[in-house]
Amino acid sequence: MHPWGKTDLQLEAFHHLAHHSADVAATVVALLDLPTFRTKANRATAQALTQEQISCVGALAFLHDIGKLAPAFQMKSLSPPPRRKARDHLRCGWKWLMQEDDPTQILGGNAPLIVGWEGIEIWFKVLYGHHGRPVPCPNESWAQDAFAPLPGYDWKAGEALMGQAMLSWFPEIRSHAPPPPAPAFAHFFAGLLALADWIGSDRTAFPFVATFDPDYWAKARTRANKRLKEIGLDTDDCALAGPASWPLLSDHPKARPAQDVVAKVPLTEQLVILEAETGAGKTEAALWRFAQLYEVGAVNSLYFAVPTRAAARQLQTRINTALARMFKPPAPEAVLAIPGQAISGEAHGIRLPEFAVKWDDDIGVEGRTKRWAAEHATRFLAAQIAVGTVDQVMMAGLMVKHAHLRGSVLSRSLLVIDEVHASDAWMTEIQRTILRDHLALGGHALLMSATLGAVARSAWRGTDLPTLKEAEATPYPAVWTKDACFPVPSVSADQKAVSISAVSGWSGEDAAAKALAAAQRGARVLVIRNTVDRARETFAACASDAPDMVFQLDDVPTLHHSRFAAEDRFRLDVRVEEVLGKDSPAQGVIVIGTQTLEQSLDIDADILITDLCPMDVLLQRIGRLHRHSRPRPDGFERASTLVLCPATGLDRLTTEPENGLGTYGQNTVLTGVYLDVPGLAATLHEIETSPLWRIPQMNRQLVERATHPERLDEIAVEWGWEEYRRRVIGKTIAETMGAENVILDRRAPFPDAFPQDEVIRTRLGESGVLVTLPEDTMGPFGHEIRTIALPAHWSRDLTGEEPVEILTSAPLTFRIGSLELIYDASGLTRLEETAHD
Repeated sequence: MHPWGKTDLQLEAFHHLAHHSADVAATVVALLDLPTFRTKANRATAQALTQEQISCVGALAFLHDIGKLAPAFQMKSLSPPPRRKARDHLRCGWKWLMQEDDPTQILGGNAPLIVGWEGIEIWFKVLYGHHGRPVPCPNESWAQDAFAPLPGYDWKAGEALMGQAMLSWFPEIRSHAPPPPAPAFAHFFAGLLALADWIGSDRTAFPFVATFDPDYWAKARTRANKRLKEIGLDTDDCALAGPASWPLLSDHPKARPAQDVVAKVPLTEQLVILEAETGAGKTEAALWRFAQLYEVGAVNSLYFAVPTRAAARQLQTRINTALARMFKPPAPEAVLAIPGQAISGEAHGIRLPEFAVKWDDDIGVEGRTKRWAAEHATRFLAAQIAVGTVDQVMMAGLMVKHAHLRGSVLSRSLLVIDEVHASDAWMTEIQRTILRDHLALGGHALLMSATLGAVARSAWRGTDLPTLKEAEATPYPAVWTKDACFPVPSVSADQKAVSISAVSGWSGEDAAAKALAAAQRGARVLVIRNTVDRARETFAACASDAPDMVFQLDDVPTLHHSRFAAEDRFRLDVRVEEVLGKDSPAQGVIVIGTQTLEQSLDIDADILITDLCPMDVLLQRIGRLHRHSRPRPDGFERASTLVLCPATGLDRLTTEPENGLGTYGQNTVLTGVYLDVPGLAATLHEIETSPLWRIPQMNRQLVERATHPERLDEIAVEWGWEEYRRRVIGKTIAETMGAENVILDRRAPFPDAFPQDEVIRTRLGESGVLVTLPEDTMGPFGHEIRTIALPAHWSRDLTGEEPVEILTSAPLTFRIGSLELIYDASGLTRLEETAHD
């Protein structure tokens, strides 16, 4: 019996341990041979790695599965299995290190060549973390029989052969050593090794060879190099279609001012922050920056992070279209980085067992291999081009499984974070940490926002907070680097005058009356409510009085919010752009929804009716108005916004929430959607004192006067909200400190373990379960639906794995656990809520 590293027991196929070890080591060496990864490794080690050092690193990688020598592991292949308990190979690796033999008796006498390497104990800690998390060293009493004799198997002979192969395939270890495992390099290498283990464990790329082959190393090197090309990590054959100039991206004769300023930022600047109004062309600016960096080899991939899944779906289609223009055929496909979905380019995949995916187009084996990164959420950041939520990036900065893999593959990318202002304190702290580590490895990042205040901008740049007066005087739009500001020239055609007024009363009937009055005059009306309940109330009132004026999907009146099946949500997004997009018909129509309408949709309304919300959110919503030059109905030549406010004022919101604003003041922990009541008061003050907003000319002033601490402190004193403001600040501090407790600090030594006793999330609060519906379940719009997400407060005691029982098909009602739900054109509702209504 020879030690095996991989096996298929059903086919009785085995891959010799030395061969699998060589596959992974060869992949590590091949990755470090790629210029982008080599550059990052050099930054992590603060030196230019030599080929001899890389060979020694390969020798370390060769030992990553050394614990598989243990008889207690090898017995897993025996049938029938022995009565003794089988053991995992990672902790067996620690037991292997605990053997008391003379080093000259270990690895065929070759152990002395490596035991003196600096930090060898740390190196093995890294090696045993290759499954995605550190593995603590077990105590001496654990598995004392791990290396007990197994009839027919001589593990010491296998160990000697491994030592001989190590010396034969990595002869540099005789006189050289790897670089010391300084924290930055230990963390980087941990991710590289986890990636290499995943790649090197693929039997299609590394066929099983059971009998030891002394010449296998050369074969492993060839296969590893070939595989990196096949899955898109080696991008040498992927070239831009032309110079990285504006014509590569667009047929428009001239770039917009913000795009032009970003393009002129030196490529040596690793961090760029773009502040520009909605519609300024920030996406194209990001793609242009990527093309410039790609052209000089500074990056070879792109990850475009947005706040929500819906925004990611919209942007993925747009980016994929742009790639076809930017690259020579075959252009890379944009992967949609949303867990549970498999989308690459225009192709959709169906997940099969063992990480396999069946794609719906006839692209052949080579094309399917290119989609390797799209087939598993852990591998999303390994895609050459990916568009997804910011959560995927944040998982590289938390002490969660495969954080190292995500961080190491991200290092070669231009990281774009859009709507960077949209994150709370918890999310921002995690993002700042991963950005710091990304830049430390020589990575590049572009942060984008229409409404980034001085507080957030100073935190991202690591500079002191300016005074309110200084902040208001700061240029807008502008492009920032760590040490400089580049104002964006204003263009008169880009200026938009918006009439804005506050209206007391925000019931569904209040909003519906104003929406109907505008639609009857021929206006395209956009209504954005803070909560699904208020959106439904408004929809019901409008549909009751004028169903023909309400937004429809497949001739069914409906609205737009988060409680729709994923398949219907995609169709709703497309339909909203048809009804309110650039080329939509000039007719009175009312589109009602929630925050899902704020961003990423190219919609152009004549009038906005919105609930009061924080200033940055309000400006996002106003960005949906008059985006394009087009005829407007009489009376709506100027963009107009009505802001619905509570009839009882704002003071009550500090103790009792309403419509997404305020908090339960009696609670020890503040909870709610928009908690910062002083910020809301500041926003309302600007609305009441300035009935005409000029956008983007006034953006800086509006944002700073509603977010700067000096102004919020003034309001708190004026209203007697000092204690409430202290609690809001305390919540922010607590979230920041809480994030620090779960952040993976790559400046610190490689950890012994990750937390095991808690769920670490990228976003605070409970998360709802994703329900999988039976096949052929039809939704209210006449299309099959497969998955639907439940709100968190409906998901208690559910896992999502419970069977779904369809009760009726029209309307669709179903039961999961004890929860009964109805899904109709207004979205998902609990039956008891329907009965109550």
